[in-house]
Amino acid sequence: MTTTLLPSSAEALISRASEPEFAAWRRNIVRLGGCTNPIHLVGAATVFDTTTGAALLSYGSDVYGGRLLTACGNRRATVCPACSALYRADTYQLVRAGLVGGKNVTEAVSGYPRVFATLTAPGFGPVHTRRERDGRVRTCRPRRPGECCPHGRPAGCRTRHSADDPRLGEPLCPRCYDYAGAVLWHALAGRLWHRFGLELRREVGRQVGLSRSEFGEFARLSYAKVAEYQRRGLVHFHGVIRLDGPDGPDSCPPGWATVPLLADAVRAVVGRVRLAAPGADVVGPRELRFGTQVDVRPVTSYRPDAGERPASAAAVAGYIAKYATKGAETAGAVDGRIYRARDMVMLPVRAHVLRMIGTCWWLGGLPEFEPLGLRRWAHMLGYGGHFSTKSRRYSTTLTALRQARADHRAEQQRALLGMADLPTVTVGEWRYAGRGYSPEAALLAASVREGGVRHGT
Repeated sequence: MTTTLLPSSAEALISRASEPEFAAWRRNIVRLGGCTNPIHLVGAATVFDTTTGAALLSYGSDVYGGRLLTACGNRRATVCPACSALYRADTYQLVRAGLVGGKNVTEAVSGYPRVFATLTAPGFGPVHTRRERDGRVRTCRPRRPGECCPHGRPAGCRTRHSADDPRLGEPLCPRCYDYAGAVLWHALAGRLWHRFGLELRREVGRQVGLSRSEFGEFARLSYAKVAEYQRRGLVHFHGVIRLDGPDGPDSCPPGWATVPLLADAVRAVVGRVRLAAPGADVVGPRELRFGTQVDVRPVTSYRPDAGERPASAAAVAGYIAKYATKGAETAGAVDGRIYRARDMVMLPVRAHVLRMIGTCWWLGGLPEFEPLGLRRWAHMLGYGGHFSTKSRRYSTTLTALRQARADHRAEQQRALLGMADLPTVTVGEWRYAGRGYSPEAALLAASVREGGVRHGT
């Protein structure tokens, strides 16, 4: 007779299943929906009737096998698929509410001037790229035969790259590529967007004969944006920009506020915004700006056919939400921070990404660039800004969406416990006690992820 040995984690799970507290232990993991790196809490809480002061229910972490687990909440899909899916859903609702209403936002916003704009990074040197026209792949970078860069490398590339070609995004000549400029642009891209917003307000006002201060008396600009990494390792911004009345979405914009006016203003400002980079004495002067490629589309309240140019509200919200859960790993970088220079030797990244990381480390060690925190953000190729942001009045907030979900779950729990009609308050004390899973818990969490069980079940 042949005996098949089970992996240690499976054996531990089978052993755990025979214990009396297995049901509570399993429930503690399953309700996280497959979170990959949960936070452990130790403590207790008591539910009181606010009218009589009587204690209705007490519970502690001992109910869950000594530890109460809570989801890590990480937004990145490569770190925690379960939590990032929830983050993506919340971002979708946030962006959509600013386009069609809902979540305490008036439905009138669906009739306000709105555009979906894409702002790209400038070029810091030619890179291998995949070009298509009319469904046909074109030559990467056609040049005359024998034409070379100053370092003797071919100035062009006549390859028709496939979508999975590892050369995509790599410079034709690494010595010609301006790595210092690329890293500094990344470090200051958030400030460049901020200046873009200020200049856009001025431009819209200028087109209708208003000063910046007068513009605020008639209208307000609101936006939600996300940063997406390109194959060449640089971000570009996708943003929904909306014109409201002076009090935000609850007030209608003036009659002169139109989609064509807003779109023209975006195009004009993108080419005008400039920012001087620090450290000119070290790496030479750099005037940072957005790329010349800018795409501005009106946002409609319907889903257009494939050949139409306007973007639907649902498609825009889905697009922004998708990239809100991604990071530099989409450009071939790494998830975690780099703490020592020697760690770069073993990084599983391509040559171009490694050079950007090395440039971050080199510049980050110089006093002139210390305020930029380049070493801290070396794993992000120098970009330390938020991946998804919004203006104050655009729509609801992620905090409000999470609170609404927590309140809904609390109401469900109160109903199950027969306390739905009682005024209550919960008083408790919890402290951090670690994170992660034991082998058998990790196996159970993996099965939950595969089964698509959601948080709170």
